Amino acid sequence: MGGELAVISRRTVVGTGALLGGLTVAPSLMGVAGFGLGFRNAAATDGDALGFLPATDLARLIRNKEVGSLELTRYFIDRIERFDETLNAVVVRDFERALNAAKRADEALMRGKILGPLHGLPMTIKESFDIEGLPTTWGMPAFSDNIARRDADVVKRFKTAGAHFMGKTNVPFGLGDYQSYNAIYGTTRNPWDPERTPGGSSGGTAASLAAGMTGLDSGSDIGGSIRNPAHYCGVFGHKPTWQVVSGKGHALPGSYAAPDLAVVGPMARSAEDLALAMELVAGPGELDAAGWQLRLPQPRGKALRDYRVAVWVTDEFAPPSKAIADRIQQVADALAKSGARVSDSARPAFDAKESHYTYITLLESFLSAQRPEEQYEAAREYAAGFAADDESEDAVWARASILEHRDWIHSHNVRTRIRGHWKAFFEDWDIVLSPIMVTTAFAHDHSPIDDRTLIVDGKEVSYWNQLFWAGLATLPFLPSTVFPAGLADDGLPVGLQAIGAEYNDRTTIEFARLVTREIGGFRPPPGFAD
Repeated sequence: MGGELAVISRRTVVGTGALLGGLTVAPSLMGVAGFGLGFRNAAATDGDALGFLPATDLARLIRNKEVGSLELTRYFIDRIERFDETLNAVVVRDFERALNAAKRADEALMRGKILGPLHGLPMTIKESFDIEGLPTTWGMPAFSDNIARRDADVVKRFKTAGAHFMGKTNVPFGLGDYQSYNAIYGTTRNPWDPERTPGGSSGGTAASLAAGMTGLDSGSDIGGSIRNPAHYCGVFGHKPTWQVVSGKGHALPGSYAAPDLAVVGPMARSAEDLALAMELVAGPGELDAAGWQLRLPQPRGKALRDYRVAVWVTDEFAPPSKAIADRIQQVADALAKSGARVSDSARPAFDAKESHYTYITLLESFLSAQRPEEQYEAAREYAAGFAADDESEDAVWARASILEHRDWIHSHNVRTRIRGHWKAFFEDWDIVLSPIMVTTAFAHDHSPIDDRTLIVDGKEVSYWNQLFWAGLATLPFLPSTVFPAGLADDGLPVGLQAIGAEYNDRTTIEFARLVTREIGGFRPPPGFAD
């Protein structure tokens, strides 16, 4: 194509019939296995079951020549074309390059060469990550013409492991919402109920995984943006310890420094996939690689009976709905029955209000630094309207939006003290089990963001109160893994977060694996496995 990159997006829709040579890919994949490259049809490819296998299983099928990479890539493209008209999750499409990469993977395998642990795996990634030749907009029209010139570090590491990318998944404007909609790509819907949000900001990622349209994906998280979509869509997500995974290439033009609080991490349909993905992507970025190497501790236990679990069911800042609180208690009971040591009263020795307000202060400080000068001046005027001794949450947000560096230093010092309390706590405990959001997925709400509320068991609450649960792990840089814990009475998924000590990422992921082995893990949403 004259050196031009073929980019398929919602803005420049190109039919994939030409890319597939006019071939219609049947859901059963019959008659297309390997296209003469010597692959045999997989026994595991009945109907749409293939789309819901973990990435680790898919990669094994490819290595064993039970399914071809080209076959699997065509299969996922077919599912995207069948289901994404409703979901609008894979909003930037790069099918031609994906198919070419799949052909190369199949040819390499026939020569006896394995490209890596994810050899030939087709996957997607959040729109906010750079992939050379594709747009990176963060859902912001001002960046609609921003075409990435190189791959993000995470993208490079997945490619080095043998994976290739079919496209990118939708986000909210500026990655700043529990929903995923914007003026460039439109609204993403939840596979469990299209009238509801899939979460944000990694909402397109969670929806794609839940609907069986991709093998693996990766998101980012500063306010629960990996964890809340995982909860809403019934998939797995891991928020790593801060700086364990390089965030280079997850930024808009002009941004170079690693942001405070924010991380990038994997999302998947199994804990095993999270574990493998972390092994592949964790490690320093290029500015740090000359001076340090990462060595994460092994999991603290091999069976549920080995774990000491503190259960944090509710808090005055953000009481969860009865459905979520009941589900946490049911999981806690199952843990105790399995021999785990479980407590509903063990807490780290700091004030939860101070922790929450310190998180808000540092979060809003980061967010305000991204805003234009005129918005900063408006924020200054707004903050001036609060009395100096006003300790309400609105006042904390207002003052944080005009934070000076000396004030940031003070808040960072408080954070460091709180990190010390967490460290001491995790000498006696391995996991904190808590909600990540206070309700199941809520109905789309595109009203002004500051006017929104949620209904929790009939009571109207602030849209932003539930940041408390995200902040428990985000403020002190702790790893947190969200895993599916069944369905609520409304038929929607409930995800719980397992928080661990700094750098104990393997522990939270392994705990999620062990728990979901007992209580059940990912399940396909109705209507997508037919």
